[in-house]
Amino acid sequence: MDASEVSSLHDVMRRYGIPGTLTPVDPRNRAGAWRVVDDAGQDITEATLAAAAKASRRQPQRSFVIAG
Repeated sequence: MDASEVSSLHDVMRRYGIPGTLTPVDPRNRAGAWRVVDDAGQDITEATLAAAAKASRRQPQRSFVIAG
């Protein structure tokens, strides 16, 4: 994942409560590749991307119609 995708992934993670911390692979190159790590520092990028994609496709379970 590159730096241009970090903001949108962070938004999805926050919106759907997906855990993880986004960090650059090389801390000196914030414009380069990024990854997601868990609290133990393990790389969980692939699992996080899959969870974010699944959550983004989820449709609302309920809706309300208000007559105007």
